[in-house]
Amino acid sequence: MDKLPKIAIPVVFALIVFAILISKSAVTIGPGEGGVLFEPFGDGINTERTYGEGFHIVAPWNDMIVQKVRQQSISDNMNVLSVNGLDITVSGTIWFEPEFKNLGLLIQTKGEDYIRELLSPAINAAAKSVVGRYTPEQLYSSKRDIIELEILEEVRKELDGQYVNVKRVLVENVKLPTTIKDAIERKLKQEQESLEYEFRLVTAKKEAEKVTIEAQGKADANRILSASLTDKILQDKGIDATLRLSESPNAKVIVVGSGDSGLPLILGNN
Repeated sequence: MDKLPKIAIPVVFALIVFAILISKSAVTIGPGEGGVLFEPFGDGINTERTYGEGFHIVAPWNDMIVQKVRQQSISDNMNVLSVNGLDITVSGTIWFEPEFKNLGLLIQTKGEDYIRELLSPAINAAAKSVVGRYTPEQLYSSKRDIIELEILEEVRKELDGQYVNVKRVLVENVKLPTTIKDAIERKLKQEQESLEYEFRLVTAKKEAEKVTIEAQGKADANRILSASLTDKILQDKGIDATLRLSESPNAKVIVVGSGDSGLPLILGNN
């Protein structure tokens, strides 16, 4: 009985140490995450292997650094200058993902907070470079898609070889000073009204040309017809018509040669 407590104490101590070791050795990496080992008794970050999702056993003196490796996004408001020096606020979102196999190199060279240390400065530099090529009017209206593509290209250049892939850039809003915004909207409205007026003028002109062409065609037809109807032709047609009428069963009186043109004259048709 006296020996039992002396034996139990080391066993309990061993169990506690074992439980601590197990808790330090067992690591679970969640969905969409990756992990790299920090080996304090080795070379620090192990850049040779990236651990995937699931349960892993590692040496208790090593630490597993877990990071998201799926596609993710960050949004930011950036103050930039237009080509004419006007201060503009651009709101945008960027989609990116770290390179899974190079996660160790990314953490080793840029740190665990690589989004703040690497990505945000690259986005701001790209936005300033691209927006500085355009006027406020171009930024506010027709150039949004082109600007997004140019910022994406600039960001990719900034991050080339930095172990981060940028998928897409979206410019959500361009905020201009109120006076400039109102002036641009008035100009755009005037341009739209001018285009509508020009369209109405062109339509009216085409309709007038159509009517003129139709009238000219009728006039030309009448002139040709009038030129072809000589007195001789009219007399012949009149004689033919008189002959057809004389053959009709209806009673009539025909005076030959009594018309102004010497044509037969029909006096009755009963």
